[in-house]
Amino acid sequence: MNITALISNWIESKSRLLDLGCGDGSLLKTLIDQLQVRGYGLEIDPVSINNCIRKGINVIEQDLNSGLTNLNDGSFDTVLMTQTLQSLRYPHLVLDEMLRIGDQAIITFPNFGHWRTRASLLFNGRMPVTKQLSYQWYDTPNIHFFTYKDFETLCVERKIKIVGRVFVGGYSSTLGMDRVWPNLFAQTAIYRLRK
Repeated sequence: MNITALISNWIESKSRLLDLGCGDGSLLKTLIDQLQVRGYGLEIDPVSINNCIRKGINVIEQDLNSGLTNLNDGSFDTVLMTQTLQSLRYPHLVLDEMLRIGDQAIITFPNFGHWRTRASLLFNGRMPVTKQLSYQWYDTPNIHFFTYKDFETLCVERKIKIVGRVFVGGYSSTLGMDRVWPNLFAQTAIYRLRK
């Protein structure tokens, strides 16, 4: 299942889009080209920022851990964050800020409850290194390990409405196992949120 296609279904064409932790700008560039959105990115890594600039992406150097107070309420139609939430010091505060500055938020994150992660811990006694979690425990940017159930509990506590969700699980997606038992078989969770 193509994550970019799933995300683009939730974004209106010609809308205002902010991509937090936009990396090298590849996803943002695709959304700009496909949907003609007015897209902007925030990124902290200088190499990624240079790659964004080479692609013609409007990008601002900013540490998301410092907050988003420099952005006005309702500045964007959609605020997007892919595979970054788990690396933030205070993800709950960034979620609140995303929904302050945007009408909706789209979030993707790895599901640390996936069966491979569990099996690696059970049988090897070590933090897993997989294609999705490709770092060792000591150099990983991931500082919060959570499952989709943990995320949904956080949304309830913060009074955040989940208006859409999709689970992607590699080969288990074709069998539908990520929909039946998402906490066990979904590798990536994709959420659409509103206040």
